[in-house]
This record gives sequence, C-alpha cells and structure tokens, in this order.
Amino acid sequence: MTPGVFARTYAARFPGELFARIRGDGFSSVQFNLSCARLASLPAELPDGVAAAVAEGARREGVVLSALSGTYNMAHPDATRRARDRRALANVIRAARDMGVSLVTLCTGSRDPEDMWRAHPDNASGQAWATLRDELEHALGLADTYGVALGIEPEPANVVANAVLARRILDEMDSPRLGIVLDAANLLPRDVLPRQHEIVAQAADLLGGNLLLVHAKDIDASGNVVPAGKGAVDLPAFVARVSAAGYDGPLIAHNFAESAAPEVAAYLASLIGSRTS
Repeated sequence: MTPGVFARTYAARFPGELFARIRGDGFSSVQFNLSCARLASLPAELPDGVAAAVAEGARREGVVLSALSGTYNMAHPDATRRARDRRALANVIRAARDMGVSLVTLCTGSRDPEDMWRAHPDNASGQAWATLRDELEHALGLADTYGVALGIEPEPANVVANAVLARRILDEMDSPRLGIVLDAANLLPRDVLPRQHEIVAQAADLLGGNLLLVHAKDIDASGNVVPAGKGAVDLPAFVARVSAAGYDGPLIAHNFAESAAPEVAAYLASLIGSRTS
C-alpha cells in the first residue's frame, strides 16, 4: 500500500504547487478531481491538453494519479439532470484515459433532489435501483470505450448504502470494469460504531475480491469527520482486513484540513509499515 490523499484537500491548484505540496507532505498517491485543474468536477467541456498536462505535472513531482473523481447523483429523480451529468461524466472518463488513470470513482446517489449525501425514503425503492442500474449501464459503456474501471463507494445515505447492497449491484451488473471504493467510516453510522469489527469483516468478506481503492476516513463517536487516526474508527484493524483480502493499492485519506496533512501522511505510513514489518 501507499499513503494517498484527495487533491481537494489542498488550496493549491494545477498548474502550480499542488503536486509539490502533496509530495512534500508525505503522500505518494492522489485521488484527483478536475476542479483541482481549474475546471468543474464534471466539466461540460474538456479543453485539449489539460489531462495530459496534469499527468505530466504529477509525474514530475513523483505523485501517482490513482483515481479521478466522477461523482454525480446517479439516482437523481430528474432524468434531465441525469442526462446532463452523463454528458459531463464522459468528459471525466476521457480525461482519465488521457491522464493514464485507470479508475474513475462514483457514488450511487440519493433520491433527494437537492443533496446527494442526504438520505431519502425512496432510496430503497425499486425505481431508485432501476435508475441506478440504468446509469451504471451507460457509465460502463463509456468505461469500455475509454479503457478504464469504475469504482462505486457504499455511502449510508445513498442507494448503495452498505456492503450487502454493494455486493448485489456488482452481481447484477456483472462487469469486469466495475468494482468498489471502500471507506470504513461510510460503513459505520454512529449507531453501529460499537459493531464496527463485525461490519468491516462482513464488508471484506463480501467485497474483498472487488476492491479497486480504499479510503482512510475517520469519524469520532458522534459521527463527525476527523483526521485519520484521531477518531473512533479502528483503522489498523480495517487496513489489516483489506490487506488480508488481497488489497495492496493506495490508502487515500480525506476530509481534514490541509494543515493536518503531514500528520495524516505520517499516520498512514505507520499503518502501512505495520502491515509490512
């Protein structure tokens, strides 16, 4: 494994000091977002040469572009909105190809029309599931065209809210280009934190063979996001579980202040070192 970070953790943008700061803080891999190249996260247009320039900038600083964010609300109830986002996703997936990035990350979304991170009672409906499947079919067609993989992340307020539903969508879509981005904190709403080892073990058993990326987010006992190693998530046990399941890729931290980045990088390095020592 290698210590990694969300590019959006940093105020710097590309072109500029972004990759130098990431490397200087101790991270060797990054989950990139096109907003960090002064575009929209889901751009309506992809200017020529931008993706290749980003790839060269990362290479020059010794930072691996491990994934590119393509997140949009795949379960949004407005078909017109989803169609617009589909067109933008095509630009993200093309950018990934041009960057040499093999993975585009997605979340499955919510039926809440205003906030894709807010739960909605219709998320468990057959219509939400059918909408999600339709969006994934389209996205997988793009992935085939451009030769990349797609990773969906179980989120407690989304249609794919847990490991069981993640296993179901993988089985139903049955595509070698579809896998999982796993974040222990997203499996652990506050009320189930005391059962975290059981829940993480279940996720590793169900999804271990399909892990494309692993996140190292942390939360405190109240469910608030804190820097990795400062919260209630047993990240050493989580890393041990995914490692035992065969995962050996980047460990990506996010949702903390830029000022905490060097400490987080050191913590991730210690977690990784404990697995190899």
